[in-house]
Amino acid sequence: MSLSGATAGELLLRLERGDLTAVEITAGYLDAIAARDGRVQAFLSVNRDEALRQATEIDSRRQRGAPVGKLAGLPVAVKDVICAKGQKTTCASKMLQNFVPPYDAHVITRLRDEDAVLIGRTNMDEFAMGSSTENSAFQVTKNPWNLSHAPGGSSGGSAAAVAAGMSPFSLGSDTGGSIRQPAGFCGVVGIKPTYGRVSRYGLVAFASSLDQIGPFANDVHGAALLLEAIAGRDPRDSTSVDMPVPKYAATVDEPLAGLKIGVAKEHFVAGLNVEVEAAVMAALDVYRKLGAEVKEVSLPHSKYSVAVYYIVCASEASSNLARYDGVHYGHRAESFKDMIDMFCRTRGEGFGAEVKRRIMLGTYALSAGYYDAYYLKALKVRRLIRQDYDEAFKSVDVIVSPSSPTPAFKIGELVDDPLSMYLQDIYTISANLAGLPGIVLPAGFSSSGLPIGLQLQGPAFAEERLLRAARMYERETDWHRRHPELPRG
Repeated sequence: MSLSGATAGELLLRLERGDLTAVEITAGYLDAIAARDGRVQAFLSVNRDEALRQATEIDSRRQRGAPVGKLAGLPVAVKDVICAKGQKTTCASKMLQNFVPPYDAHVITRLRDEDAVLIGRTNMDEFAMGSSTENSAFQVTKNPWNLSHAPGGSSGGSAAAVAAGMSPFSLGSDTGGSIRQPAGFCGVVGIKPTYGRVSRYGLVAFASSLDQIGPFANDVHGAALLLEAIAGRDPRDSTSVDMPVPKYAATVDEPLAGLKIGVAKEHFVAGLNVEVEAAVMAALDVYRKLGAEVKEVSLPHSKYSVAVYYIVCASEASSNLARYDGVHYGHRAESFKDMIDMFCRTRGEGFGAEVKRRIMLGTYALSAGYYDAYYLKALKVRRLIRQDYDEAFKSVDVIVSPSSPTPAFKIGELVDDPLSMYLQDIYTISANLAGLPGIVLPAGFSSSGLPIGLQLQGPAFAEERLLRAARMYERETDWHRRHPELPRG
């Protein structure tokens, strides 16, 4: 059965009507994975038997008239950095190649509670460090729109799975743009929630003050459904905020009257692709026709965001990844002279080049004599970046920008140029540093047929506003209804 292009809302409606069963939907997506993923390579593992068992049990309850969750029967693909009990969680690293968690992440518990079907684990940049999904220790994920191009990263597998019609939605994580940049590259919707909106319990840590879990979907309503399912307070995460979760899916179709949109002049400077700029300007014209006011704002400290981010994230990565030493779990070198030699060989063998680069950068920034000059200074500038946003949001409701400076680049094009690769996240990093939410949705295509993403950022815990603003634009366009031509499942 082909389900390509079906949205989560459409599938739920057909389930409720009895037109489809959970088993039929799950089998349809499993068939799509079998037909397409050999080319795309979005999945590291597929839970075929378990997914069909879940779907069968959900159908049985529905037939008996027993209660079912709000996602009952819908498949969800999960980035391989989120722990699921009994399922191998590798972080796309040799270090954790055989690690099987003994517990579920909070978001996995929430998905199970809502009867989502966990269909498989998606590829990523190792330990979520990268912008192209080329840093995986196991395979390189391709962009479904053009298999010679990258899907973005680090959640490239999750974005590609949705774009290729292999799952109606998926989970990723976003530390500096790792949901939003691949959403833009793959032509799907991706949300980075406010820091603290979604529990990080069970998310393998990269940079703890920046990481957030969020959804991908093929329309804004689907993203709202999935965010509503996973958001909320979790006492096991001390940074999880105790705030009510709005009914995102119920309000997403309500337009925002008097919407004020900010455009930061710092986002439209040298280095921005002309086709990307044109797509963003065209999107602003759509909003104007809908009655929105568009005005210029300034984020003067955003020019420091890349430098600040790569000090903060590398420093936290150095600390978080110190636990992978071959003692308790994960890879251990087979031969070594003594304990120190075991540490060195284990980490040398287990980590890839990009992870090693960031560990070394972070260790240097935190070392005696350099802490004040680098890490402490970066934290001070981080505060200024947040203050810029706070000032801008006094006069506007959302800030619109590109999701990345270019459409998807070719695989291998930037792999040996770390600085150019890092600059791919120049429009997304600031929201992580400020702890603010952002959403990316499709806004057009380049002349070569690659998707272009539009980013909306909002104040803390303004996800409902962002979803409604994004849906206003989505209703007026058909970009989200276009799908790459791949073998049909």
